[in-house]
Amino acid sequence: MHRNVIILGSGCAGSTAAIYAARANLKPLVLEGREPGGQLTLTTEVENYPGFENGIQGPELVEIMKRQAQHFGGEYKAETAIAVDLRKRPFSIRTDEGEYLAKALIVATGASARTLGLESEKKLLGRGVSTCATCDGAFFRGKEVVVVGGGDTALEEAIFLTRFASRVILVHRRDLLRATKILVDRAAKNPKIEFLWNSMVADIRDAEKNEVTGVVLRNVKDGSETLRRIDGVFVAIGHDPNTKVFEGQLEMDKGYITLREGSKTSVDGVFAAGDVHDFVYRQAVTAAGSGCRAAIDAERFLEAEESG
Repeated sequence: MHRNVIILGSGCAGSTAAIYAARANLKPLVLEGREPGGQLTLTTEVENYPGFENGIQGPELVEIMKRQAQHFGGEYKAETAIAVDLRKRPFSIRTDEGEYLAKALIVATGASARTLGLESEKKLLGRGVSTCATCDGAFFRGKEVVVVGGGDTALEEAIFLTRFASRVILVHRRDLLRATKILVDRAAKNPKIEFLWNSMVADIRDAEKNEVTGVVLRNVKDGSETLRRIDGVFVAIGHDPNTKVFEGQLEMDKGYITLREGSKTSVDGVFAAGDVHDFVYRQAVTAAGSGCRAAIDAERFLEAEESG
């Protein structure tokens, strides 16, 4: 069960790291985690990943990456790390099925978008419901969309979406935004943005048709509900990095792993890639790039140790 490199996570960052590590003859083991393939598996059409002029389905893209890594000798297991010991090397990784030891560890466990918790939201994710305006905004040209949230992310998403949508309705539970003043002022001056205060999305229609046709809006003060026709819903209430298992062992900032000198973490031999450290870009292509970086750093770390 000893491995040169173990990679936690099988999204763009994890699989890219696996491709590079496998081509370096490190025979990496990828533990796929609770969300195999990462957030791209929740996306239908991906049009902004280089190399696919007509776009590609999110699940298909992560599957291609996985097969490419396997072609060069990467091994995938449908297991999730439930405990790690980074106090000494080789590092110990305990999963729901067994225990592994690794000379080097690449953490690519990603981040999960917070959701509203609606059954209809779950069914329509990637079919009119999105957690990423940069990824999906272009699909809503000339359409009306809702953005849920009141922080910087929500305002940034709403402003970005005005490039495509005919109208953007910002739905917020309170009558005051948490976002920075410059973003609030910018949104307030945008004629395409409408603010809906003291409101929440109680339901999204129409899951049976596999498309968004409207939202049920509930006033949080009097409980009254109204149905508004809409073409898309963007949930912008934040992300949670999947780093709980590393608490107390890796240096973090608000739950995100802190990096230094490329992909290095606070523990020698542990590297990180993708949304587990990146709270700014959160794109498939940037995740893939950081996976490449982590694999190269891990390879050089092991080489230095062997020659040392």
